[in-house]
Formats: sequence, structure tokens, C-alpha cells
Amino acid sequence: MSLPNFWGYRRENGRVGVRNHVIILPVDDLSNAASEAVANNIKGTLALPHPYGRLQFGADLELHFRTLIGTGANPNVAAVVVIGIEPGWTQRVVDGIAATGKPVTGFSIELNGDINTIASASRVAQQYLQWASELRRTEHPIHELWVSTKCGESDTTSGCGANPTVGNAFDKLYDAGNTLLFGETSEITGGEHLVAQRARTPEIGEAFLKTWNAYNDFILANKTDDLSESQPTKGNIIGGLTTIEEKALGNIQKIGKRCLVDGVLEPAETPKGKGLWFMDSSSAAAEMVTLAAAAGFAVHFFPTGQGNVIGNPILPVIKLTANPRTVRTMGEHIDLDVSGLLQREINLDQAGDQLLDVLARTANGRLTAAEALGHREFVLTKLYRSA
Repeated sequence: MSLPNFWGYRRENGRVGVRNHVIILPVDDLSNAASEAVANNIKGTLALPHPYGRLQFGADLELHFRTLIGTGANPNVAAVVVIGIEPGWTQRVVDGIAATGKPVTGFSIELNGDINTIASASRVAQQYLQWASELRRTEHPIHELWVSTKCGESDTTSGCGANPTVGNAFDKLYDAGNTLLFGETSEITGGEHLVAQRARTPEIGEAFLKTWNAYNDFILANKTDDLSESQPTKGNIIGGLTTIEEKALGNIQKIGKRCLVDGVLEPAETPKGKGLWFMDSSSAAAEMVTLAAAAGFAVHFFPTGQGNVIGNPILPVIKLTANPRTVRTMGEHIDLDVSGLLQREINLDQAGDQLLDVLARTANGRLTAAEALGHREFVLTKLYRSA
């Protein structure tokens, strides 16, 4: 199929988004209540509460800021109100988002209190929302759409059907010049050499293996010589995946056959160019999708075997499955049924085209199942305990 153009929102920094959110972003857990109060006052805005932001340090603190700033900078976000306890950390988040050129204002609760902060922030949020409501979609070539992927609740139909469907779509998007993302460091275990072989340069392959080895070293350092009851999960085993190697081979199907790995990213880091990028990231669904959103991705493919309900506040999550039982029992969560692939009713190329059609419709404004059902999982990744 010829890849269609899509209709999105051109942002101040040149990126194109497919949603037009005004978000209320708390810097820390103590600012959640005020942020949610503002969102309650100004209907149509979206608060993103989370449990972290106090007494973090080092790489953990840097990841926290990178995730918050990246979330506000995402092209699916039109404007941001930032609320924090302390003015210093609040301003750091504001400055990071302001670098994109989009409207952003910060408020600190210290020396102001909740009531005054909520009132002031609500006034600005109302102005932003009414301004954003007048923005209009314009037409853009498909290569301007950034697409990420992560799988979840995998079973035998994942590696044989849903994941290869994503891979087929990724090959076509890669050929078109899109920016693409995959990750899940732990779920590549046993197939890491295959990913390294797909690197565009030996240096990128070495960077990938360094990232994977750091994860493996962490497991060994904590006296865990296997991933029993974690990788594969009990659900994976019930679904027919008996080893992490089987799970890894299915997982790798998502990057297709022609895509080369063009770079390796830290969690929540934004790619520096087009192509396929690997992000060091958790295999936990909500964490990975949140990191993809913070890295700037606008739409997410989520293949599942036994069914997963994951969503995200700002990143539309397109769920697909090749398991007919999942379609029957959890159909309200599925955006694309490719069970016909394993029943030989369609071929892989047709399944990939169907996914690209859902991608275009989602980019043009169609709500995903997760959006319609109100799934807004915003889960930050934390590296270690706070001071």
C-alpha cells in the first residue's frame, strides 16, 4: 500500500502531534492534589499525577526531570501548567519545556499554599485550553509521525502473529523515513546477539550490547541468576512461552526484517535522527509507554497475546492481537484483530497494511480503545530508592 499523509498539529519546534492536550504536570508527589484540583476546575485539561519527585538524586533525579520535561515537550501536548512544591525544581521543568517554544507556566506551592496556587494555575490553564481549542490540524507526510512499540501479555500468538504484524508495518515505515522506537531490555535476553547484528554500525552494536550487559550485570549483582517468575511471566508460560529465549525471539519480530538499529538511547532520551532506535527500558508496560511518550513519540503499537489494558494520558496506544480468544473475551481493548493471519485468512503483508490503516486513522483523530475506556497509565521509571 502507499502510505497516506496524516492530519496533525504542527508545534512550535517543528514536530507534529496527533493530539492537542493541555496538561497539568506535577513536579513531585506532594503537588498531585493541586494539579488534580486544577484539572477538575478547568474541564478538558489533563492532570498527570505520579508518586515520585522527592529526595531523588544522581541518575535517578536526572531521569525524573528528563521524563517530566519530555512529557511536556511531546508534540501531542499543546500547552503545560507545571506545579511543584519548590520553585527551583519547578522552574527547571518549565525551562526544559519552554525550549520547545510551546506555552508553559510554572507555579510553586511553597509560600503560596494550595488554594492560591490552584486559583492562579486554573486561570492560566483556562487561557491555554481556550487557545489550544482554536488550533487546527494540517496535512503532513507520514514520515513526520514518530511511532514506538512495546508488547505485553505475550503468548504463542504474539511471536507468530501480532508481533510480526508490527514488524511488517515497521519495515514499511522505516522505508518511508519514519522515526521508530523499541526497547524492553530484559525481554531481549537470549536474542541480544540478533539485535546487535542488526545495528547499522559496529559502534552502535557495541553500544547496544553494553546496555544489555549492564542490565544482565545488575541481575547477577543482586544474586538473581535467572528471571524466574519475572521473565517469562507466569502468564507468558500459561500462554505457551516456556523460556526467556522464546519470548525474546517473539519480541524481536516487532522490528521487522529490513530495519537497522540506528542508535541506542537512555530511558526517556529523544532520538537524534530518523530510523529505528533502541531505548534501554523496563518491560513493565506502563513504564515503557511513559518513557516512549517522554522521548517524543506520537503513536504507540502494542501487540498483545492474552490481552492487556494499557493506555497513556498523551500517547495513543494501538492494541492488536492474533489470539481469537482475546478478541472474544477482551474485544473492547483491541483496536485491530489479526487472528486471521494465523488462520490463513490474510497474509502478513495484508496484516501490516491493516495496522498502518489504523495508524493513519488514529493519527487523524480516531480514539484508541484505551483512550475511549479512560486508560491513562502514567508510570515513571525509578532507578533506585530515594535518599
